[in-house]
Amino acid sequence: MEDRTMTSEPYAASREAVHEQVVDGLGTVRVLRVDPDADLDVLHAWVTAERARFWGMGGFGREQVLETYRHLDSLDTHHAYLAVLDGRPAALFQTYEPEADRVSECYEVKPGDIGVHLLIAPAGEGAERPGYSSALLTAFTVYVLRVLDRRRVVVEPDPRNEKAITRLTRQGFVLGPPVVLPEIDLPEVHLPAKKAQLAFLTREAAGF
Repeated sequence: MEDRTMTSEPYAASREAVHEQVVDGLGTVRVLRVDPDADLDVLHAWVTAERARFWGMGGFGREQVLETYRHLDSLDTHHAYLAVLDGRPAALFQTYEPEADRVSECYEVKPGDIGVHLLIAPAGEGAERPGYSSALLTAFTVYVLRVLDRRRVVVEPDPRNEKAITRLTRQGFVLGPPVVLPEIDLPEVHLPAKKAQLAFLTREAAGF
């Protein structure tokens, strides 16, 4: 199967971006809504990689990944996005309404809160440039806090994911308490109980 992430053609060039931002020294970040079918090659390669073990989809086959993101695409409360940096997929970004998620059982949700999951793409050509991850985080932060006009971002990475937690605190997130996200067992999804580290970023702390 052709790997469309490695062609010279800009990825999903005809797809309308929900946000576009020029990052000094790195290029243009385009934030696109995930198309589960069109983006399956990228999604499956990323979420099943060893470096994405904290994403919780390591053993998923292509059909499982496709159905997961089709289900996500059907919801009004959860959304998935790709960040494309200078024509190449660079990160997977998911947002959710905390009151519609199990995280709401672990902290007091406030008006204007939005939950976020972020998976930076596997390192490749140019991915080790200084400020690479920070630039992608900044683009997403601008999108949720400014474009979507939210007041606060909440994240809940695995406490063992020290690299992600360091990246978040460097970006201005303030650590909250460690929590245990409760198990969810529904016909369309099963999520085991999971330890997590809450962290928050307000509009003020982000400088907006």
